[in-house]
Amino acid sequence: MQTANQPRKPRLAAIEYIRGISMMGVIGIHIGSQYIMNPSANIHLVALFETFTRFSVPIFFFISAFGLFYNLNIHAPFDFWSFSKRRLKTVLIPYLAWSLFYLIHDGLLYGVGFPDPLHLLSILFFGNAKYQLYFMVILLWFYLLMPLWIAIVRRLTIPWLGILLALQIAFDYWSSFSTSFNIYVYGLPDDSMLKPFLMYRLNYWVLHYFFIFLLGGYLSVHSEKFMAFMKKHLHGLTCFFFFTLGGLMTYYYEKIYFDGYTALEAINTAHQLCPWGIFYTIAASLFFFAIFTEQIYPQRLNALLHILGKHSYFAYLAHPLIITYIALWLQNNGRIMTAPVIIGFYWATLILSILAAIICRKLGEYLPMINKLTIGIYPKK
Repeated sequence: MQTANQPRKPRLAAIEYIRGISMMGVIGIHIGSQYIMNPSANIHLVALFETFTRFSVPIFFFISAFGLFYNLNIHAPFDFWSFSKRRLKTVLIPYLAWSLFYLIHDGLLYGVGFPDPLHLLSILFFGNAKYQLYFMVILLWFYLLMPLWIAIVRRLTIPWLGILLALQIAFDYWSSFSTSFNIYVYGLPDDSMLKPFLMYRLNYWVLHYFFIFLLGGYLSVHSEKFMAFMKKHLHGLTCFFFFTLGGLMTYYYEKIYFDGYTALEAINTAHQLCPWGIFYTIAASLFFFAIFTEQIYPQRLNALLHILGKHSYFAYLAHPLIITYIALWLQNNGRIMTAPVIIGFYWATLILSILAAIICRKLGEYLPMINKLTIGIYPKK
């Protein structure tokens, strides 16, 4: 049977570099969650940690789709079984291993014990074992629906992308801001089986991110035209990035200064699913891909970007553990989450996460089980 794979194209360093930038942003969001507990938190620093970084999760769906479609012949029969085995191995096994690790660790640390079997199934289905793991659940659903994405990308055109973008904005706005829908969800009885499926919809509804995923797939299939477009319109993409960043930041400050929102309320409104957030995600995806492809920065940064991207998967999985123990140390030493403390907190978490990834990779070279369970699958030498 004809395979859907085609001769491999040149490796794109931009994908690896964006992984590293995305991981840094995710850590920033979670450090920001620690900082915002300070009633006197600086709203500008909150914006840096919690709003500037909002592209971090959806941009990974963009590059995931780009990587999936980059060496795929979408007009040939698709071997879904072979694809599923490879992808589930790199995501499902680490997801289950890290979920169980965090459940055991947090159960012991906080004295809550291990959940009963029915509760455990719910936790694993929704990705609630730790606050960063829901992303892997959404990614698994994207993988399981790959035949659908291929069928759509085959037929995609620029006008259809515009229609899908409008549908994405409408759907995300309804899911995030519809008063009647949210009143209905929160009004459901606590013992309702439907309630958790709606309460945790952000954890598994791929519809929240279908446009950015399909955009990545479409641009990957037309990668030669995309590369030429980026080279020709680099200045325009840069302006688009800063314009949408300014729009999202303005929305954040508007909620604080004009609508009387707290910083927490503002970041829960000016996020990646609001209209400005969607455009910011698109702009960031194109901007970072362009600058990392065209390399319009000092070339010596490539070594650092390579390290960040290479170890981003493990750092993403492990950083909550590091955040937990740094936060406990700060608390036990009576340190308040001031601006200098939280900035040091961020850099300590990032550096320790990368160091832990390097150590575990070295161990994984001698103990393959560590490689499979904790890191996923690193490229073999």
